[in-house]
Amino acid sequence: MLLRYQNLTIRDAVVQDAGQLAQWWNDGRVMAHAGFPNGTGETVQEIAETIKNCDTSHRLLMIEMDDIAIGEMSVRWKADATAAIGIKLCDASRQNKGIGKVLLSMLISSLFHEQGCHRIILYVNLTNTRAQHVYEQLGFTRVRVNENSWTDQLGRQQSSVDYVLYQKDFISYLDG
Repeated sequence: MLLRYQNLTIRDAVVQDAGQLAQWWNDGRVMAHAGFPNGTGETVQEIAETIKNCDTSHRLLMIEMDDIAIGEMSVRWKADATAAIGIKLCDASRQNKGIGKVLLSMLISSLFHEQGCHRIILYVNLTNTRAQHVYEQLGFTRVRVNENSWTDQLGRQQSSVDYVLYQKDFISYLDG
């Protein structure tokens, strides 16, 4: 996958990205909302293997701004033309500037208009209200709150919110 809009790029991760991903995934500040306040502990080699195992049913994507890596996304295809997506803007200096809405608009537009997707799903930590706000601005509908549905690596109970988006509800933040 290769998507470009203004100075933003979303592209398939390659083995050479494993070092950058390891830096982010092992940073508890980046990974806390995903349940890893101490980071994932994955090595560059393990992440390189994960990248090698990606295919069209599961994509790991790099986000670049001005040709500099600032985050990552994922797409997993489920049954019935449903895509489960995720996003992490790992460079904290790029957060809270509207970039996430544009990046998600790029990905969602491609999924609906070029890849035959009928429905997009995602889940988010209940405490990540910033992300919930972004998803709702894009037209996602809250399906349910899963109270104490999982445990983070420190043994703390966490809750999540399930969201769904249909093409008719999608609000794009791309110009034109």
